[in-house]
Amino acid sequence: MRADENYIIDLCDAILKDKASRQHLFQFLVGDTGRRLPVDAHYCNLNLVIEFHERQHTEEVKLFDGKLTVSGVSRKEQRKIYDQRRRDVLPKHGIMLVEFSVNEFPNNNAGRLLRKLEEDKRIIIEKLRQHVKI
Repeated sequence: MRADENYIIDLCDAILKDKASRQHLFQFLVGDTGRRLPVDAHYCNLNLVIEFHERQHTEEVKLFDGKLTVSGVSRKEQRKIYDQRRRDVLPKHGIMLVEFSVNEFPNNNAGRLLRKLEEDKRIIIEKLRQHVKI
């Protein structure tokens, strides 16, 4: 859910003391049709991209997964391909990628964040410290 993504990126903005470019597009990161793939948050000054993976990245979600894409694969398979493409391509351009999953944070049965501010900030800080100086 985009609201949870915004919440996590807002926390990252506060922790990093920087404002991310949201749904940022790079010329070199493209999908199968040549269309540029967005990243959730790009911190230009840090050469850092943050991706927040909702439950459809780790669990089967019939609403999302059943449809075929223009590439002829399921949306579930395409999501895996594009997630891996980000992992492969961004570092080749000197950009660190940090991925957060909804499952790392307290969440409910529907995969929505419970928004336990202090715990969420602690989780983010611990992970970001592995990649950037905070």
